[in-house]
Amino acid sequence: MGPDVPLLNDYKQEFFLKRFPQTVLGGPRFKLGYCAPPYIYVNQIILFLTPWVWGGVGTLLFQLGVVKDYCTAVISGGLMFVTALALQVTNLYAKQKTVTVERMQIQNPLADEDEFEFSSCVGSETVKFIIPGKKYIINTVFHSFLAGVLCGLGTWYLLPNRITLLYGNIGGTVVIFVFGWVTICIGEYSLIINTATETATFQALDTYEITALMRPFYIFVFIAVDLAHRFAANTPILEQTNQILHILFLFLPFLWAMGILPPLDALFLWGMEQLLEFGLGGSPMSSNTKLLVMFLISAGTAIASYFIPNTLGVILFMTGFGFILSLNLSEIGLAFKHTMISHLASSKPKNEQRGLRIQFGWREFLFYLTVLTFALMEASLLHRFAGSSSFSQASPQAIASYILILLLIIMWILREIQRVYLFGVFRNPFYPKDVRTVTVFMEKQRRLMKVGVVRRILLTLVSPFAMIAFLSLDRSLQNLHSVSVCIGFTRIFRMVWQNTENALLDIVIVSIAQMLVFNPELWWNRSLDTGLRLLLVGLIRDRLLQFVSKLHFALAILLTSWTEKKQRRKSTATLITLNIVFFPVLLALIAISALLSSPLLPLFTLPVFLVGFPRPVRSWPGPVGAAACVCPDTVYYQQLVPSLAVALQTALATGSLGLSLPGSHYLCRFQDRLIWILVLEKGFTYCGLNIKGLELQETSCHAAEAHRVDEIFETAFEHQEHTKILSPNPHFGHILTPCTVVPVRLYSDARNVLSGIIDSHDHLKHLKDDFIKVLVWMLVQYCYKKSKTLESPGSADKNKQGSFPENQHSSAVERSRALREDSFSVDTVEDWTDDSDTFDSEPSGRTKDRKEPGQLGPTPKVHLSIPGSVETQSQDFPQEMSPEDKIYRAVVLGLPAVGKGKQPEVLPQIEFSCSYSELLSIPEEWRTAPVPPSKVSEMRQRFPEEWYHFVLSQLDFFHLKEKPSNLLADLMEDKALKDLYIHGVLSCCFGLFGLDNTVPAPSHVFRAYTGGIPWSVGLDWLTDKPELFQLALKAFRYTFKLMVDKASLGPVENFEELVNYLEEYDSAWYIGLVSDLEWQQAVLQEKPYLFSLGHDPSMGIYTGRVLTLQELLVQVGKLNAEAVRGQWANLSWELLYATNDDEERYSIQAHPVLLRNLTVQAADPPLGYPVYSSELLQLPLL
Repeated sequence: MGPDVPLLNDYKQEFFLKRFPQTVLGGPRFKLGYCAPPYIYVNQIILFLTPWVWGGVGTLLFQLGVVKDYCTAVISGGLMFVTALALQVTNLYAKQKTVTVERMQIQNPLADEDEFEFSSCVGSETVKFIIPGKKYIINTVFHSFLAGVLCGLGTWYLLPNRITLLYGNIGGTVVIFVFGWVTICIGEYSLIINTATETATFQALDTYEITALMRPFYIFVFIAVDLAHRFAANTPILEQTNQILHILFLFLPFLWAMGILPPLDALFLWGMEQLLEFGLGGSPMSSNTKLLVMFLISAGTAIASYFIPNTLGVILFMTGFGFILSLNLSEIGLAFKHTMISHLASSKPKNEQRGLRIQFGWREFLFYLTVLTFALMEASLLHRFAGSSSFSQASPQAIASYILILLLIIMWILREIQRVYLFGVFRNPFYPKDVRTVTVFMEKQRRLMKVGVVRRILLTLVSPFAMIAFLSLDRSLQNLHSVSVCIGFTRIFRMVWQNTENALLDIVIVSIAQMLVFNPELWWNRSLDTGLRLLLVGLIRDRLLQFVSKLHFALAILLTSWTEKKQRRKSTATLITLNIVFFPVLLALIAISALLSSPLLPLFTLPVFLVGFPRPVRSWPGPVGAAACVCPDTVYYQQLVPSLAVALQTALATGSLGLSLPGSHYLCRFQDRLIWILVLEKGFTYCGLNIKGLELQETSCHAAEAHRVDEIFETAFEHQEHTKILSPNPHFGHILTPCTVVPVRLYSDARNVLSGIIDSHDHLKHLKDDFIKVLVWMLVQYCYKKSKTLESPGSADKNKQGSFPENQHSSAVERSRALREDSFSVDTVEDWTDDSDTFDSEPSGRTKDRKEPGQLGPTPKVHLSIPGSVETQSQDFPQEMSPEDKIYRAVVLGLPAVGKGKQPEVLPQIEFSCSYSELLSIPEEWRTAPVPPSKVSEMRQRFPEEWYHFVLSQLDFFHLKEKPSNLLADLMEDKALKDLYIHGVLSCCFGLFGLDNTVPAPSHVFRAYTGGIPWSVGLDWLTDKPELFQLALKAFRYTFKLMVDKASLGPVENFEELVNYLEEYDSAWYIGLVSDLEWQQAVLQEKPYLFSLGHDPSMGIYTGRVLTLQELLVQVGKLNAEAVRGQWANLSWELLYATNDDEERYSIQAHPVLLRNLTVQAADPPLGYPVYSSELLQLPLL
């Protein structure tokens, strides 16, 4: 797909041009795409201006001195409330009228999907088109009341004399009055008439009609500031704020149209997250419920600290609650709940599989209790005996500052030397070179692991206690009942544990500033205490890092739009020129985006940048891991995630993944698997992750980006022997920076072309003989395992019954029949009657006479007659025949002769020479295959008697309490038992290969492996014995794998080696098809090896696929979080607002630097399509 693919196709362009004006104006539809009567537009204009009319009435009465200003608000609001309620009642009446009188209308399929037929100016169709109405009656009343309040307060807000008092300028008053009322009209129309689709869309569905409240809410915010200024007139800051907001009020329609202001749900979630993180020292949470609960608890803690009467109590309270709230309280609560339930029930707790959970027990409890005790003791003692001294170069607090500076430098160095690139720029000389195998890597990384352990101890224990010492010695804590002290110190005492690395950096910056700035008159020292300084530094640090990341993202888009030829569009040169000319504007947009902590939105991922609306750090509204595009490839991610989580636990604890904060994104790569990791929350000794698996079926775009990812990782980890020390990162500037490799237990995938094996005559001519041997071994093993359930030889007759349930069909049987649907089948023959007794010996009822697959009965008696003769029903013939017997009668004449005369009605009783032979006797119905005696004689000659004796000699019969010493010898000499196995083997060969002795063709081998052989009498007989068919199919697949192994590893030397092969296949392999349900179960059960046979019709080749479970190295890299958030913001805008779901759209095409296609895949459904998404994984980092 070329770079000049349309951003929007023709239909979507027309749709967008109709939708965007509606969004700008708040809902009026003036561009319909078809011809509508003029009154449609006139009615909408009248309704749009109605709030202005009622507001104008109130304003005029006030200006004439008839009423007071507050009476003006009441009059305008009352009129608007009555009008809004009347409009909603009109809509309800129109809907009721339409439902009562229904008219048949012929739909024109060629008409536009939203075309309406209007009958009159106030007709029901007109009313329903202009005023869609509300879904809920309560919203009808509530929104109408809100519309009245909005109009009344808006009138008060825009009174001309009020505006003149603010600015003292008549011209400015007129401008603000006119355009201010346009803003109010837009808000009113969106609230009560027709809610416009917002460019800032967070939820895919607006279930509770919250979108209608968005614009009125922001208007109320501006009015609230004005009301505060009215009642606190002597506050200069309020007056200045009110003046600024009156001007900004005019630009609200622009902010709404550009999608800068967030919808209400995103606004409140983002606001709580920002207050929790920067105001209260917490961490973003993985769910809305946890966020709300943690916000309320944290806010309550800060408020409670205000009322504590002495400084020592404040210190102890802040230290204790700061530590407790930084723990994983949800997991601790679950552990406590399960413990209490188990004690109350007086039973052991059930081991529920709830994903990777923290094992919180007595050891963890004692560790946390010890740390809390020492923290409280340290804080109280230092504050009591050394907390009153002022800061100086030799004060205790200054000494603590020196220790913290040293700790920061040491931890920074220890963290960076564990990554493959120092600061993402220069190659790390200490990192192991050319890491390709687990053993070599682990051997080389032992020293770095020791470094990681040292760093973890410093981070978990030393640094928090050093910071508590610094804070406890601060004089600001002497100021009781101070709001700034309560907020600032509550935050930092918690952040010491919740986000230790950033807290250490903030305290070091503040302590250095204190050492350099001693002027007491400076604003920094005069107006701010230490808590507020730390809050301000933390906020600046976060926003500055966001600014750098967003600038990196913007420059990457700007440069690659020209340097990457496939991204170079006709408009690229113009866009680059505009960005260069207006680069200060671009920097301002990036700065605003960073200040709001909102994504930088590249429109269609072009160098056209907008400020996205603020949203939570996890970017999506739904619960974590709630949805994924599940497919057969999902099991590979389900299998590896537990092992990957353990490996990530070690990497996060040692610091080899860099500074991991909530909102950090990582990408893992192994063979064809791409794993996306998002850090959701983090606290003291725990981290919450979401792991997603991307599709394995690579499209061209997916393959192009995956190839670049492979190139980046190979350069970093596999080609290090050719690089110099401290050589630069050749892919610096890419949004992916390699971090490290982690050992993970997963499946390696090897695919081989079987040309020269499956099509080799030398190999295929031995296939049948090997199949007979494998089948003999499998039948003996089957009967031997069943004999273990029998207590004595006399009960061996139970063995004659099949063990499959009557209604259970194997997947292989179903597949075999499905692949033969177009062939001659039982049902088609059963229908072949002419309603007479001439050829039918039974009623033609199908359902009542059909035997279940597992149902057994006597062998049917076969009647042979001369073609063309008439045969009547015999007394000896059974009165009921199954459809299978009918088809045998219908087509048996075309088969080779099966002998002279009539076959006996039932099988004769078999007399074994050894009484224990009954234990190994195969079920009776497995010996009823319609094969001629000549084939039985031929099979006796081909039967591998020596192999048969060897297989019997391997049996031990330990489960028998009493057995003769010569048991195995007697079994080998029992000819009747051998004849049973000859018949059983012949039956399976007849079903799979037919009666001829030709060498099977590769196509037949493939169809036999997959269970898709064309219909035949033998196969139909075999598939009616599901258990035997499964054994035969399994034996054939083992035989095929044996043929591949013999071609690859050499011939089998003796019987013992062959048995070893078969036992290994049985215990360590799953040999089948990728599409089998058993294949997925084998992957989840972590079977050591899996083998599958495939065929590529386009190339005409057969392929073998082998999965091997082993511990291998998975490469991990860190992504630019702002690049991911920006592309996800564009995806949300493009799909939810522009509805641009074209699979070939520009914004989903491959971009090797931005990884655009992979980023889109990793988004939450329905916008993205990961094949796997885990629930929240809580990783303990102790």
